[in-house]
Amino acid sequence: MLEQFIQNIKEKQLIKPGQKVLLAISGGIDSMVLLHLFGKSNFEYGVIHCNFRLRGAESDGDEDFVRKQVLVSGVPAFFNSFDTTEYARLKGISIEMAARELRYAYFEQIRQEHNYDFIVTAHHQDDLIETFFLNLTRKTGIKGLTGIKEKAGKVVRPLLFAGRNEIEAYASKHYIEYREDSSNDEVIYQRNFLRHKILPLFTELNPSFKKNFLASVENLKAAEQVYSGFLTTEKSGVVSLSDEEVLIDIQALQNAAFPKTLLLEILSEYNFNAAVVTEVYNSLKNESGKTFFSKTHRLIKDREQLFISEVKENDDKIYYIEDDDIELFEPFEMSIEKVDASDFELIRDARCACIDRDEIEFPLLIRKWKQGDYFQPLGMTGFKKVSDFFIDQKIPIHEKENTWLLCSGKKIVWIMGHRLDNRFKVTANSKQVLKIEMLK
Repeated sequence: MLEQFIQNIKEKQLIKPGQKVLLAISGGIDSMVLLHLFGKSNFEYGVIHCNFRLRGAESDGDEDFVRKQVLVSGVPAFFNSFDTTEYARLKGISIEMAARELRYAYFEQIRQEHNYDFIVTAHHQDDLIETFFLNLTRKTGIKGLTGIKEKAGKVVRPLLFAGRNEIEAYASKHYIEYREDSSNDEVIYQRNFLRHKILPLFTELNPSFKKNFLASVENLKAAEQVYSGFLTTEKSGVVSLSDEEVLIDIQALQNAAFPKTLLLEILSEYNFNAAVVTEVYNSLKNESGKTFFSKTHRLIKDREQLFISEVKENDDKIYYIEDDDIELFEPFEMSIEKVDASDFELIRDARCACIDRDEIEFPLLIRKWKQGDYFQPLGMTGFKKVSDFFIDQKIPIHEKENTWLLCSGKKIVWIMGHRLDNRFKVTANSKQVLKIEMLK
């Protein structure tokens, strides 16, 4: 098995020479076999262990066991414990999901802090089979049916060539010590229920079930590659990027061969589930303005496009421009220049404001607009609410929310990127001009 393990890593380039990896070691049989195999190989590695405090003294015993094992080997080791039950309660998620989130967040933190190239887990063939069925019960597409990948992002799973029986045989042959997790026998957990109750029935139905299943997964992987290639081509004609937003052209989407499927594949990347995607799809022919949320992103349906942006905390900060400033980098990059009126040439660009220097008071401040704000649009003698100006200009909701105001005291000088206030325009009587240009 050692030779096959090393060969599998080299042939598939899971870990390249000179790279160092972080082994996720729980103390169970799978991870202890993984640790033994790496100890017999020439890879540089460290060990990481999470105590989820779900089994009391047993969890602490697992941590003590792993500490003793790595103490003998002398490899770098990292340990942390979590109140997983409380985390699950606060997040409103299952214990299994909570442990997963805590685990991988900590793994990635240590990986980055200590310059490891990859995290290595001890997933094997039986885990792949169980994951297939779990994904199937939760609704999934072809990607979810291809099971666990040997290399995904910064996670490597070099034991997927082996099954549970092979791992147990290797542990027995090499007298590898490991800890028994009593919760593995508790069928209240979905994965354990599949392992102990459902999958044995398939083997009873067909003794070649596992072999045939793994071959079927390989077929699905090949089909998924074709499907992914088709999706990439279709997405290129529908999706575009603008600053920090993703834009979906509604007409192009509706003209696609399979618009709803394409929309599902696009939006799933931003954590929108199938039910929400259906709502979005059904809204395509409706009026603009409707908003949809995933746990990480927001989607706004406009007239001709869908706008997707990351959900961020409200930015209530105020930024200041002092009299001697020549540039500013927050909330975005801008240049600031004073020009004599005699040398001034008017710039007709909404991202550049030319202001009568004598009409303003420093420091100027930059803030987000709010309901009730009003100004005197350039060229007008009367006042208008900023919200009404946005409606008249047909400015999309997502753009309104990202609009900033340049103010002098309580007066609005400029709706940045849109319209100057008439009270601060450059006239024939102006002596000095303040030019502010939005660069990004």
